[in-house]
Amino acid sequence: MRIFEKLPSLTLKQKRIALITGGTFLLLLIIGLVVALSVRTRMLDEAMVKVENTLRERYHIDFNVQAYSFTGLATVTFQDIEVIPQQRDTLAKIERMAVSVRLFPLLFGDVKIGNLILQKADVTLLKRDSTSNYDFLFKRQTKDTTAQVEEDIESNYASLIDGVVKQVFFKIPRNMELENFQLSYQDDSVHQRIRLPKAVMDGGDFETSLFLNDHDAQWNVSGRVNPGRQQLKIEVSSEEKNVELPFLRRKFGLGVRFDKIMFDLAQVKRVTKDSLTLAGKWSFDNLHVQHPRLSEDEVVLPEATGEGQLNIGKAAIEIDPASKIRVKEFEFHPYIKFIPKPDKVVSLSIHTGKFEAKKLFDAIPQGLFETLDGIQVEGKIAYDLDFSINLAEPDSLLFNSKIDDKELKIVKWGKADIGQLNTAFTYNAYEDTIRMREIVVGPQNPKFTPLNQVASILKKTVLNTEDPYFYQHKGFEEEAFKLSIATNVKERAFKRGASTITMQLVKNVFLNRNKTMMRKFEEILLVWLMESSGQVSKDRMFEVYLNVIEWGKNVYGIHEASAYYFGKTPAQLNIGESLFLSSIIPRPKTGLSSFDYTGSLKPWVQRHFNTYGYIMNKLGQLQDEQVPEAYGFYGVVLEPGLRPPRPKGLIDTTFNEIDPEQEAIMREMERDEARRRSLLEKLFGKEVEGEE
Repeated sequence: MRIFEKLPSLTLKQKRIALITGGTFLLLLIIGLVVALSVRTRMLDEAMVKVENTLRERYHIDFNVQAYSFTGLATVTFQDIEVIPQQRDTLAKIERMAVSVRLFPLLFGDVKIGNLILQKADVTLLKRDSTSNYDFLFKRQTKDTTAQVEEDIESNYASLIDGVVKQVFFKIPRNMELENFQLSYQDDSVHQRIRLPKAVMDGGDFETSLFLNDHDAQWNVSGRVNPGRQQLKIEVSSEEKNVELPFLRRKFGLGVRFDKIMFDLAQVKRVTKDSLTLAGKWSFDNLHVQHPRLSEDEVVLPEATGEGQLNIGKAAIEIDPASKIRVKEFEFHPYIKFIPKPDKVVSLSIHTGKFEAKKLFDAIPQGLFETLDGIQVEGKIAYDLDFSINLAEPDSLLFNSKIDDKELKIVKWGKADIGQLNTAFTYNAYEDTIRMREIVVGPQNPKFTPLNQVASILKKTVLNTEDPYFYQHKGFEEEAFKLSIATNVKERAFKRGASTITMQLVKNVFLNRNKTMMRKFEEILLVWLMESSGQVSKDRMFEVYLNVIEWGKNVYGIHEASAYYFGKTPAQLNIGESLFLSSIIPRPKTGLSSFDYTGSLKPWVQRHFNTYGYIMNKLGQLQDEQVPEAYGFYGVVLEPGLRPPRPKGLIDTTFNEIDPEQEAIMREMERDEARRRSLLEKLFGKEVEGEE
């Protein structure tokens, strides 16, 4: 009370001024309110006509409302709404919708939803043959609109995304009531619907349940949204176990199920006009994902969390380096940057620092990599990756991958016991996914050929064509990876791999033949562990490799290949025969197509001889070898029983014709040769070309 006693009292004149000012303001407010109320119906009518015309002209949609009116100061109620794409089935029906806007933001030109009531709404996505009632959503905008969007993107990515974020949150109400909402999808093979019987949002807090069909599955949804601060947290949990998300399996062959997932957008910060940051976190429990290209079996991830920040600048988007992903006790910080203009540039960096290797292997879900189940390791490792590629100039890519595993120790191998390579073992030969037969790799098998009983020239040709750096690298050839990535980007398809002899050996001996992403990752891990452990020598790896790889239909190992094609032992092979055998390793079943009816090689095969013969000569690898004309090309003669029949009416014995299949093989061989020349040029720092 003493505080107010100290305040000076108003004079009579001051009281009169305050009274007049307040009264004038109140009168103006009343007049404005009366005027607004008198014209608001007309303004609403004009707005409805504008909406109807826009939908009809731009999207070819009929927007029908049986009745609409103001039911409060800022609330509009609609009755019996229909959204019908022209010459299509009805897309949406809504029995009643009431929406109000917040008055204070409206004074500053911002349209923010205050309350929303939606009763008995039915949205139906329907596709028959190649037409649907929702295809208008994916049609390109008009040229002028598209050009404007592209101009906005080029000018400022931060401003563009900032505008999108604002528009999204402006349309989220603070209070909402949904009753009997249904979303369904139907095509020629599937009909599913998601039902939401009732949902209430009170002051931003919400909690509801979603049902699949009548009650095939139930997901509980809860969270909080703050449109003013632009914060959103949502948590979805499955009521029943082993329930897949709808639509994905039939439409995309993708199966996804989980116990719980969480997403939290905690902060949207506008640093400057050209800088926007989005910070938050995510997590999931017991996530199951299955797709034929990913893995033959389900990929099961028991738990994972991530938190960090997305930085959006004027011309780039990046995941902040401080962001982190954590799986059990294993944690790493990925850095990703994307520059969309003028050329698309993608950059990725991972720098783990030293960490306990056990944490990495404990984080691998049980059964994901079957060959690693039960593995035990000790010691610390560190991994560094720097990758960057300009998609318009893929040859200039940056790829540096290094691992510090000097302290790594394999205490116990898992299902794939690498140590068995040092002893006699049984190899299961496969043709694609079909098991052909068992082959004993060891002295017990009379066809087993020790490395010192294989002609030196055969070993040289195989190394040159398959893996020139085999005795130098530790399982991976960085230049081959770079060339593979660049080639695949240019071709916009997977055209070139980067398999070393070690990788081929691991794939043949320990892995199945399923061509999936997970199997490739498993192969990389096994190769790394085998080379890092040092338990198997390079000579032993090469020896096993030569004794197990396929050289033709049901022809396995160098002993069978030498006898099958030439009636010789591996020690008797000459340079021409060795060059031929090395040429068919990538395509073993095409070997016989290289010969004509006389048993001689067809002319188009000579390019391979010229290229690799020339390379070996330049590298000084032929000094102790007998080198006949064309590196032995004319001395290669196929066993008589394997030769194709003489073509009817043939006079010209040179038989130079190339059929389409042979031409495709020739082109593939040319690409192989170009790849190997590139690798050798990197090694010797000078151009290496083949003779024509």
